[in-house]
Amino acid sequence: YFCLIILRNMPVANVELPFFTNLLILLVISKVFGEIFERFKQPAMIGEIIAGIIVGPSLLNIIHRTEDIKVISELGIFLLVIIAGLEINFDDILKSLKGKNIIVSILAFFLPIFSGFAVGHFFGKEIMTTVFIGLCVAITALPVSIRILMDLGKINSYIGQKIISVAIFDDVLALTILGLILNIKDTDMEVGTIIKNASISLLKLCIFLTILSLTYFLIRKLSNRENYLERQLNKILLLLKGKESLFAIFFVFVLLFATITESLGFHFIIGAFFAAMLINENLVGKKHLESFHNTTNGLAMGFLAPIFFAGIGLEFNISSIQNYGLLIAIILVSYFSKIFGGFIGGKIIGLNNKTSLTLGLGLNARGIMELVIANIAYKAGLIDSEIFSMLVIMGVLTTLSTPIMLKRSFKSIENEN
Repeated sequence: YFCLIILRNMPVANVELPFFTNLLILLVISKVFGEIFERFKQPAMIGEIIAGIIVGPSLLNIIHRTEDIKVISELGIFLLVIIAGLEINFDDILKSLKGKNIIVSILAFFLPIFSGFAVGHFFGKEIMTTVFIGLCVAITALPVSIRILMDLGKINSYIGQKIISVAIFDDVLALTILGLILNIKDTDMEVGTIIKNASISLLKLCIFLTILSLTYFLIRKLSNRENYLERQLNKILLLLKGKESLFAIFFVFVLLFATITESLGFHFIIGAFFAAMLINENLVGKKHLESFHNTTNGLAMGFLAPIFFAGIGLEFNISSIQNYGLLIAIILVSYFSKIFGGFIGGKIIGLNNKTSLTLGLGLNARGIMELVIANIAYKAGLIDSEIFSMLVIMGVLTTLSTPIMLKRSFKSIENEN
């Protein structure tokens, strides 16, 4: 506290603190605020973003988002996406595409994305900006949804599994669309050019999906042999004498897919996300999977993720928001379109009103994945500081309010029964 007071009174306009001093302040402050929010049963990332806002240009103006901090943030994004992928079983994606599940998934994604697009178009924003507003409105943060359901003790309930299934579909589809958008972002935006580049992007996407599918079916075939891959992995680990060899092997696998997607012109997080989904208990064994998950989680949540979220706070600029009508519209449409999409989907598949509403509420948290996409769009120059700050506010508000609304909704269902 006293350090912050001293630093606040320094002539920071002309002085840039050394990198490791910036890193020290950012990490300590973000972890402190993250801990405070955890104690109130809210995601730590909210506190970490607020910490960045406090020490950043918006308030104290102590720290600025330098290139070094940006590099660490990139690593934070990479690990966060891996953690999100590890939460998903590839078979669950196929399950979400079967039967009536697909109806809920489609409505809960496309109703919000078109609603967000309509808001951007109504306020006269450029085509790319409107697309990213829609994409950020449409996504559901799977890791946040899982955390909320676990805290409520509803992770294994029927409606809890429905929420997770739809969130998986929405996250995968959103990241796929993100890859396509980044592939056509530098075009002249004429219809013919867009169609041409979109076709090339779809062809590249098909190539990647083919590689992914072949890898998936190869893994499934090898997994049919009892513990075959786990035994082979154990043999490799016996030969290697270096520490954390298991972590390195898994990272090589993830980096390979990230490299493939980058080579095809997509963002590296696309490959990292899908590769992490392929790593499951049947493939490598429960012990190895837990070891990799714990190491990745420790490195991400203990160091890199707080810097990433605090970095978002550094980029956040409340003074850049001039169009408060657009801000209110984005917030309102993010709530109503997502909740309504889930509600209508629930009604179509035969759920009652309260259960359908609970499904919609459970899909409302944006959290990690929305902030990752907004950050990528901002760095790529596809949205400006004003839209970025609006999307950060929307992500924070939906993430803070969802646990409260969902808890009440589950209680309402229990009282009815």
